[in-house]
Amino acid sequence: MSSILLGAAALGLIWSITTLGVFMTYRVLDIADLTVEGSIVFGAVTAAVAIQAGIHPVWATLLAFVAGMTAGLGTAFLHIAMKIPSLLAGILSMIALYSINIRVMGGSSNVSLLRRSTVFSGLTDKMPKNAAVIMVGGLVVLLVVGLLYWFLGTEIGSALRATGFNAQMARAQGISTRLMTLMGYVLANGLVGLSGGLLGQYMGFADVQMGTGSIVIALASLIVGEVIFARKGGLLLSLFSMVLGSVVYRIIIAMVLEAGMPASDLKLFTAITVALALWLPHVKTKWSGRRKNNATTEGRCESVE
Repeated sequence: MSSILLGAAALGLIWSITTLGVFMTYRVLDIADLTVEGSIVFGAVTAAVAIQAGIHPVWATLLAFVAGMTAGLGTAFLHIAMKIPSLLAGILSMIALYSINIRVMGGSSNVSLLRRSTVFSGLTDKMPKNAAVIMVGGLVVLLVVGLLYWFLGTEIGSALRATGFNAQMARAQGISTRLMTLMGYVLANGLVGLSGGLLGQYMGFADVQMGTGSIVIALASLIVGEVIFARKGGLLLSLFSMVLGSVVYRIIIAMVLEAGMPASDLKLFTAITVALALWLPHVKTKWSGRRKNNATTEGRCESVE
């Protein structure tokens, strides 16, 4: 059981960077961006091909970040310059990236990293693989969270948050909402690409299908984190809740699989979890409203009597 939990925690840390990327678009910019499905693969493919070409794994991982940024830039161009709705722009980028990823891999659908050095190799010789991944992944996550917290607290970061909160008000304050939206797309997908680069090295291969369902997984992790850890709190707590939500979600998945659920049902389980998590707050709000109305009605009746 301990090895299963370690594996789930290691995978959760890697996926938490994708969740942070989705947080940037879904929560900060208030945009549903489906580019994630393609940019996570683009990051994994870029890192894998770079490592095969003899590039140091650290530089290959940074190239994965740049690859994700490029994917985000493409979606931003479709949405901002060509006036295509954000949802459709993300879908178009996702479709285009499928072919681009195959081209990057030289026409193959996957690239193996068997017997190749990765960012985890230096530690896997001294400790179990999952422990090494937790150490490296934890350091990367701390760095990402720290940089995001700093950036979103700057003047540009505040302008980015204002754009997502109320674009019309932001424009009235002289903020270029087009530039802020572009920056949000690029940064978010850069994080997703970085996560993909680490994921490919952890799994030992990059595959063109490995991003399927990634947006749902990231949303599930985001919602789990918000519900459990970030009901009230500031930006730093929100960022860490994304990380903890990803780890908790992966542990839940590991326990469900250990209990006997077929792996083929995982996506159905995730979809139901996300749907319920999105629906329950509305039910809670509606129920609270009814209770307040009933209390008000009772108070009026008592005053009349």
